[in-house]
Amino acid sequence: MTSADCSSVFHGDCTSIVVHDRNSQSHTCKESCPVEEKTETDGGSSGHARYIGSGMHEDPYIVVWDEEDPENPYNWSKTRKWIITMQLALTTFTVSFSSSSYSGGLEYIVRDLNVSDELAVLGISLYVLGFAVGPLLFAPMGEMYGRRIVFLITVGLYTPLHIGGAFARNITTVLIVRLLSGIFGASPLTNAGGAVADIFNPRERGLASAIYAAVPFLGPVIGPIVGGFVADSSLGWHFNFWLMLLLGAISLIMGYFLAPETYAPVLLRRRAKHLMQLSNGTISYKSKYDIGRSTSFMKIMRVNLSRPFVFMLTEPIVLLFAIYISVVYGTLYALFSAFPIVFETRRGWSAGVGGLAFLGVGAGISVGTATASIQNTIYQKAMDNSSTGRAPPEARLHMAMMGGILVPIGLFWFAWTADPPVHWIVPIIAGFPFGQGVCQILQSSTAYLMDAYEIYFASAIAATIVLRSIFAAVFPVIAPTMFENLGDAWGMSIFAFLGLACTPIPFLFWKHGKAIRSKSKYAFKESDDTS
Repeated sequence: MTSADCSSVFHGDCTSIVVHDRNSQSHTCKESCPVEEKTETDGGSSGHARYIGSGMHEDPYIVVWDEEDPENPYNWSKTRKWIITMQLALTTFTVSFSSSSYSGGLEYIVRDLNVSDELAVLGISLYVLGFAVGPLLFAPMGEMYGRRIVFLITVGLYTPLHIGGAFARNITTVLIVRLLSGIFGASPLTNAGGAVADIFNPRERGLASAIYAAVPFLGPVIGPIVGGFVADSSLGWHFNFWLMLLLGAISLIMGYFLAPETYAPVLLRRRAKHLMQLSNGTISYKSKYDIGRSTSFMKIMRVNLSRPFVFMLTEPIVLLFAIYISVVYGTLYALFSAFPIVFETRRGWSAGVGGLAFLGVGAGISVGTATASIQNTIYQKAMDNSSTGRAPPEARLHMAMMGGILVPIGLFWFAWTADPPVHWIVPIIAGFPFGQGVCQILQSSTAYLMDAYEIYFASAIAATIVLRSIFAAVFPVIAPTMFENLGDAWGMSIFAFLGLACTPIPFLFWKHGKAIRSKSKYAFKESDDTS
């Protein structure tokens, strides 16, 4: 049987592979659904793309996606993609909501456990510090073994940890639970963004990446509102941990049933292994992503664990956006200790009512998410004007430039209107431009990193998450001291000046990003589309 004879039996989603007997030079066909083995032959009359190589161990067939391959996540139906996206958004919301809902019960934790304010606030700081530790392990593990298995294991560990907090009778237990849940909860923050990049092509992913980027900010804003009213009620602050457990369980169950593996290198690696098994090991196959890649577990772990730090040290795009995101993210978390001072201590509000002060920030985040449609329109026009059909990653940065202006405006506004006799609505409204700016910065920068680093996005975003989590852990601890020593106005103005110093960053990459990417080992280059 010849290769042409075998190719004639291809039908539907099922294909046939040619199993070669090198001694007799004979061929037999085996059916494989939905993948196919293809060899380089003359003529190519079958009309199918072909695997390059000879099938020998030293020259394996290079496994790639077919033109309309149903197993390629890019080719999945829109319905399936959006179901996956909503599940990822729910999980990310769960983790970010839990980071701040704890803050609604700070007053009662101090009273019931007889600890200082600073020690109680550590429950917030340790949780987000866990976000700095988790990505170092889970982002590269997701790129090695797949997003799904890492998600199921980490969320499966994250969820029951909250039982410890629900029954805690001392601050040590609370803080240990918060640290560990933060570490395991970090996985969705890194791998969820990678999964969005896996299933949506650059033209499609604008809205999906905007939702993914907004949720880590929306969750922390809603958390204090819910947590405050729960703590004020007869349920008490312990019940906040039961809410975290419930949301974690829902996310885990939905992830198990709705979230398949999406990472292309892992899927093609599995296909190559499957094809080798069908040939009883007589033909060698290798994923295109594994060419030249070490198979040593320790070497792979060393490379992947170090990659976020390598990106931070060698990639100016990652470094500067990591700093920018960290400043605005850390400032958002500083509000969790600043708002109780401004609205509960200065104005005498209860914890539940004090949580409502975050509605201004939340409204701004909601509007910032809605502006993603404007950014998508700009990006699609850039794609239409591109000779390759692909817009440069810098076309994602317009909303970040707007957000960079709004953040310091909102913070300065809040700083100088926070205290009586200014009416309480004025500083709450100031949260609107801050929330919108924060959302736009994270949306645009996340989409920019997705386009710029593609399959390395999880490591790139892990680098930003590590740094932003450190800022988010430190800022809530130092904010009360700053407010006490400098006053509310100047204390908040420090954060405003930090935001103002970062404002030029998206403008810098909008103008010079292409030249900077051209010198990168990992970033997308326009020459990639023509090679």
